[in-house]
Amino acid sequence: MADRRDWSLAPAAEIAAGVSSGAVSAREVATAALARIERIDPAVNSFTAVLADRALARAEALDAGRARGDAPGPLQGVPFAVKNLFDVAGMPTRAGSRINRDRAPATRDAALVRRMEEAGAVLVGALNMGEFAYDFTGENIHDGDTHNPHDLTRMSGGSSGGSGGAVAAGLVSVALASDTNGSIRVPSAFCGCFGLKPTYGRTSRAGSFPFVGSLDHLGPMARSVADLALAYDALQGPDPDDPACARRPAEPAMPDLDRGIGGLRIAVAGGYFATAGEPEAFAAVERVADALGAPGRIEIPEAARARAAAYLISAAEGAALHLDRLRHRAGDFDPAVRDRLIAGAMLPAPFVERAQRFRRWYRAAVLDLFRDVDVILAPATPVRAPRGGQTTFVLGGVELPVRPNIGIYTQPISFIGLPVVAVPVWPDDGLPLGVQVIAAPWREDLALRVARHLEREGVARAPVARL
Repeated sequence: MADRRDWSLAPAAEIAAGVSSGAVSAREVATAALARIERIDPAVNSFTAVLADRALARAEALDAGRARGDAPGPLQGVPFAVKNLFDVAGMPTRAGSRINRDRAPATRDAALVRRMEEAGAVLVGALNMGEFAYDFTGENIHDGDTHNPHDLTRMSGGSSGGSGGAVAAGLVSVALASDTNGSIRVPSAFCGCFGLKPTYGRTSRAGSFPFVGSLDHLGPMARSVADLALAYDALQGPDPDDPACARRPAEPAMPDLDRGIGGLRIAVAGGYFATAGEPEAFAAVERVADALGAPGRIEIPEAARARAAAYLISAAEGAALHLDRLRHRAGDFDPAVRDRLIAGAMLPAPFVERAQRFRRWYRAAVLDLFRDVDVILAPATPVRAPRGGQTTFVLGGVELPVRPNIGIYTQPISFIGLPVVAVPVWPDDGLPLGVQVIAAPWREDLALRVARHLEREGVARAPVARL
């Protein structure tokens, strides 16, 4: 007889163990997850499609396999969902837009969806996002805004707002998302969950709708570091269908997760990363640094210039991708996205070329810092989640537009493809803040070890929202 616990709220690792042992069936877990989505998601608006028939069929196939004696996967029976820029067979890949709904349905699942299911996971749906991933808020004029589960009047963050909302609301234990300039780390911070932006090229982007090809990353979000690492291990590895992901072998993180932080050299990013934000954002970083015994400071050179260069490249590459849509269907865009794409199309080529040259210099300069440190800490956002619909805030005494400035601390990091784990830190009252745990390329294992230590010490945590 199945355990009477609410398996829809269990961590992925416990679900996999329960399904593998027979304590609960994959169908019972899927049914519980679908029921919770039906009950809770109308308030959060994280899903744009719920795939109940597919999920139940997949769960029944897993149960039949167990009855035959098939070896279980590490994510056996775990419900998961994906940002709707991932291809899902039989559905148009909408990427948060109205325009893409006219696309032909995908003929097969994205590479990372297939890898999750090869590990035993069960896809339950597609998740809301900012239009064409050009967003930091979690707002969408076509599908409605995703609301922050911890305060429904607040933003979920973007562009992976549906992913953050679904995880924080306890609708799935793992969600897949994308991060170009901060779209995993921002909703992780606002919604209070763990997120991993891997090294550029670590996970395949095959079968996903792009935003900026030279900056796009795909990765998981979860409510525990163990679940984050389980999903990461299932996702990573070379894929000839993505030229950026064709060379690096998989390096499992789970065996190293509980090694602790002994011997790691950890420093806090100062300068640019210690200015402009609210005091609470910097207090969260200091709390993490104290828990890690990391009093050192380090300066990331030219970070403000890196953020500006990332902005230029994003605007130019994003505009180039959407030129035909801008010419023929301009009225079907979110006006805010459309206007930024048009501005990107008008950027002089020498500006973009200078940004790319600076990018090469900046990458070399930052990598040189990792000779002296293993991990760098920085805020994920300058503020806690703003109110839904809020258009401006004050940073460093200056009133600025919200949407483009939420990512001031994330853009200089993804600009050169560094791996980051976003960890949620909760003040004594109010909403969470995020801290970036940044490592050198291909050293996700170090960032995950630090995150795990913070979780075990109670400094970082990702509770299910009370809805």
